[in-house]
Amino acid sequence: MLNRVLEPEVMDDPSEAAAYDAMNHDGVNSLFVSDIHHSIFPKTLDGPILDLGSGNGLIPLLVQKAFPNCAVVALDAARSMLAIAQKHVAKFPPNQIGLVQARVQRLPYGDGVFKLVISNSLVHHLPEPWAAFVEAWRVVAPGGWIFLRDLARPETNGDLEGLVKTYAAGESDTAQRLFAESLHAALTVVEVRDLVTRLGAKPESVFASSDRHWTWFLQKPASQGK
Repeated sequence: MLNRVLEPEVMDDPSEAAAYDAMNHDGVNSLFVSDIHHSIFPKTLDGPILDLGSGNGLIPLLVQKAFPNCAVVALDAARSMLAIAQKHVAKFPPNQIGLVQARVQRLPYGDGVFKLVISNSLVHHLPEPWAAFVEAWRVVAPGGWIFLRDLARPETNGDLEGLVKTYAAGESDTAQRLFAESLHAALTVVEVRDLVTRLGAKPESVFASSDRHWTWFLQKPASQGK
């Protein structure tokens, strides 16, 4: 198994944020939101949604469309990313999307505030993911849902190079480098299962959802306060 090689925690360099935004994430983003919607359906949501590491804001827009009765908080630590998100969100008024700059390790919210907490491709940016998992679980309302997805670290350099060729061959050199670095910085399914088990969640709620992703999907027990 490849050792984890960390990348910068916050993508706040304007050129790298722009390079990320220029990449075509439409298919992955649409699948992410569709999987959330189908996992929760036919239950309805009647409360706020929190997107951790919302990046360029395209996922919050899709989430707002899937759950039109819910306000969405798009939270990211990078000003450069939030500036891009603001431009995207402004193209589709009216909407119930609020942009917030904050770190996931210390969320500015009380316990059990959100009916749904989501995140796509955030965890691999975090040197010590434990605090983020604690905070994400803390702000989910009893009976609410958590849906986190990220890249999974490949076993070998050959596997990593194969994924880059398969999914980023048509992208710029910068985009290919960013994807490779993200794969190298990602956690494995086993590592994520260890984290959620420490929270008291079922390890089987974490699973490999593609050849390059893991997903954690779980409904918080209604009787559990944190």
